[in-house]
Amino acid sequence: MVPGVSGGTIAFITGIYEELIHSIKVISQSAQKDLVKGRIGDFFKSVNWVFLIPLLAGVGTSIILLSKLVLYLLEFHPIPVWSFFFGLIIASTIVVYRKIKTHNLWVILSALIGVVIAYWITIVSPTETRNDLWFIFICGAIAICAMILPGISGSFILLLMGKYEYILSSLQELKFSIIFTFMAGCIIGLSVFARFLDWLLARYHDLTVALLAGFMVGSLNKVWPWKEVVQTVTNSKGEVTVLQDRNVLPANYTAITGHDSDIAIAVALAVAGFVLVMLLEKFGNKEEVLQ
Repeated sequence: MVPGVSGGTIAFITGIYEELIHSIKVISQSAQKDLVKGRIGDFFKSVNWVFLIPLLAGVGTSIILLSKLVLYLLEFHPIPVWSFFFGLIIASTIVVYRKIKTHNLWVILSALIGVVIAYWITIVSPTETRNDLWFIFICGAIAICAMILPGISGSFILLLMGKYEYILSSLQELKFSIIFTFMAGCIIGLSVFARFLDWLLARYHDLTVALLAGFMVGSLNKVWPWKEVVQTVTNSKGEVTVLQDRNVLPANYTAITGHDSDIAIAVALAVAGFVLVMLLEKFGNKEEVLQ
């Protein structure tokens, strides 16, 4: 729901990332082997439902109950929201980096590559693209991969590809050909990419985690709370969408925009986000010890 904040980041914060990737990989393997051969029972036995059902229920609940609230807060109170996410991501980067067991030049290089890639994605301007179904399929495949990468937001990737508003409006208007094509791209992209990520984590764990941590650091550019709008676009309904903005210092924000910088609230919420992640990590570590 939030362009700029990756679902993969939240998965890392809550300590479920590697299990999520592995569970998706198992589903894709079972679907190819069991479902194609008609072994429905074997398929359901192999899937990690104990993990996936509560996760999907949480996702569905948040979309139904919180999506309007999040959109409202982003529109009318952006600085507190982005400050909270800024604190979340800083702390989660620390948490993720702690998972690296060996520190050497290659690990540092991998982290730097992640920073550069994520930062570059945050500064690329959105473009106008075609609405052909084959391109919608590609958008779904690429966006879903970004959604499970920490630091790279799938919704922001759609924005860069010029399809964020197009997909949302298609969902609202129930344009089933577009919806099903996009979903097919998501399923195929997720199946292939989850296998690749699972393979990387199994064989090159430290390098992969360092790269993912780098993604999170690079994404901080996108969630910086104080921004000046540089370029907008207005659709046929008169709705204005920000295409490009740039970060400014809190001291300059009021002079540029005429709005209060809310520095005290921003710092408080950034600290709250940081503390929340550290508490989640502490709780997660206790759970692992008890198990």
